[in-house]
Formats: sequence, C-alpha cells, structure tokens
Amino acid sequence: MYLNQKDGWIEVITGPMFAGKTEELLRRVKRLEYAKKHIVVFKPLMDDRFSESEVVSHNNNRTRSVNISLARQVFDYIDDMTDVVAIDEVQFLDSEAVEIIEFLASRGIRVVVSGLDKDFRGEPFSFMPKLLSLAEYVTKLTAICVKCGRPATRTQRIVNGKPARYVDPIVLIGAEESYEARCRTCHKVYRKPNPYKGRIQKHNES
Repeated sequence: MYLNQKDGWIEVITGPMFAGKTEELLRRVKRLEYAKKHIVVFKPLMDDRFSESEVVSHNNNRTRSVNISLARQVFDYIDDMTDVVAIDEVQFLDSEAVEIIEFLASRGIRVVVSGLDKDFRGEPFSFMPKLLSLAEYVTKLTAICVKCGRPATRTQRIVNGKPARYVDPIVLIGAEESYEARCRTCHKVYRKPNPYKGRIQKHNES
C-alpha cells in the first residue's frame, strides 16, 4: 500500500532488458493521469531507439516525454504544481540523479523511475544500487531467457553473433539486434575473469 499522495517517495522499476520495465512505468503514468495528477515524464537524450520525443515500450505503448542529458535539467520543467516525476532508463543519466531524485521525494513529489539493475557483464549498473537502497518501493521484474525459457535476470550483449567481451564499453544503445534476456546459467561474457575457477573440488564417490 502506498503512502499518502501528499508525501513524496521513490519507486524504482528494475530488472534486465525485455522484462517490461518501461511498460510498467507507462502503466503507472496512465493511472496517475486518470487521477488528474500533474506529471512530467523524462528520458535520457541518448536513448532515441524508438522515438526522440516519447517514452516507448517494446509493446509500442508510449507517452510524451522531455529529453534531458543531465539529471539537473529536470528542474527546468517542473514547478510547485508538479505531483509526479517519471524517468525512463534512469541509469543513463549522470550520478547526480540520485541526489536529485532524493531531493524531489523529500519535497513531496512522487518519483517513479525505471532502469537496468545490472550491466551486460551482470554487474551492478552505475548508481542503481544506491538508488535502489533509497527507494520506498522496488519492483524487480524478470524476462524470459531466450536460451532455456527460465526466468531471466541478466542482459546478454551480442556482438557479431557472439557474447560481448568483458572489456567492451558498458553503454551501447540497442534493442533486439544487440541484446538478449538470459538467466544466470545462460548468461556469458567473453573472457570475463573468474578468480574462483577450480576452487570447488569434486566429490569422489568410493
């Protein structure tokens, strides 16, 4: 159950790619529109995969948005009448996003964001762990592993038909042509160092 609307708080929708994070963000935005709340929706300028002026889900649901390249630019588009700030793909903003989101929530604004919790290596994505720890509500979604059909919690980057290398850049904007949803077992990173390989000994049955 949510807090009273007059109180600000943070909601984070997270998980791998293809888990429906944007779809869930848009669902919440639509419900708030029905409730006649004053909402401003943002997305990072670099995310222009589907539209330059809208947040668009993989199911092609969409809503108008404001493109920003720096987190502090949200202040250019909100005022004391703003009830809700929604941000899609928040992990692509600069780290100041955490402090700004916390500030907005403390000033009575409901902040709803969606973003990846892990990068293609399967490691925590930038400032997302801190944001998750500060949020009042966290929704962690899973996708379907394209290899085995089990719940997928990781994002596999594909380069020339093969798993990406560990040393490849963290940020590479793309969709189905560059990424797949994978479970822990099926997720691979080419030449990812494993310092514990061989540490578990096999049990010899007599």
